[in-house]
Amino acid sequence: MNTLAEENYLKSIYHLSLNDSNVSTNQIAAALNTKAASVTDMLKKLADKELINYEKYQGVTLTSSGEKIALHIIRKHRLWEYFLVEKLHFKWDEVHDMAEEMEHISSVELIDRLDKFMDYPKHDPHGDPIPDRDGNFKKHELQPITALRVNETGIISGVRDHSTAFLQYLEKQQLTIGKKIKVTEIIEYDHSMILEVEQTKIHISREAAKNLLIVI
Repeated sequence: MNTLAEENYLKSIYHLSLNDSNVSTNQIAAALNTKAASVTDMLKKLADKELINYEKYQGVTLTSSGEKIALHIIRKHRLWEYFLVEKLHFKWDEVHDMAEEMEHISSVELIDRLDKFMDYPKHDPHGDPIPDRDGNFKKHELQPITALRVNETGIISGVRDHSTAFLQYLEKQQLTIGKKIKVTEIIEYDHSMILEVEQTKIHISREAAKNLLIVI
C-alpha cells in the first residue's frame, strides 16, 4: 500500500517525464512546492520499493510498476473531474482540487463502476485523455494555437495550464473545449493573436495561445 505522498510523487514524476525523460530532483521539488532534501528522502523510499529508478545526480525515471500506479491515479483524477463537471455540473475550473483528494480513494471496484456509469469517457473536461483500467489511452496530437498561421483553423481540445485563473479566463472568453477557432491576425509587435470564434473576434496574448491546445 502506498501513502498519499508517495502517490503524489509518482504522479508528478510521470507528468514531468512527458517533457523530459530524466526528471531532476529540483523539478520535482518545484512541482510539489517542497524542499530538495525532502524530495531526496522520498526518492530513496520509492527506489527501495522499486517504483522508480534513482541514482543521485542522474535524474529519476519510473519503473513499470511505478508508471502503472501513476496512471491509475491519473485515471481516477480525470474520471472524478469528468463526473463533477458532467454529472454534478461544477465548472471546469472548480474541480481540480476536489479531484486531487478523490484520486486517492483506493477502491478499484468503485472506480470501475464510476467509469461504467459515465459510459467510459475518453477525455476529462480539460481535454486530457483518461487511461482505461489497464493504463492504456489513445494519445492525440495536440498543438498550441501558436502553431497556426493566419487563416488556419483548429478545434480547442485541451489546455497546458490547469490553473483556476487560466480556466476562468478561457471561460470568460468562451474559448472552451470543442470550439472551432480561426486565426485572423497575428500582431507583429507582441505576437498576440486575433481569433474568430463563432463569428466573434477575440484578442489573446501569446502566452494564452501557447497554453491553449488544438487539433488541426
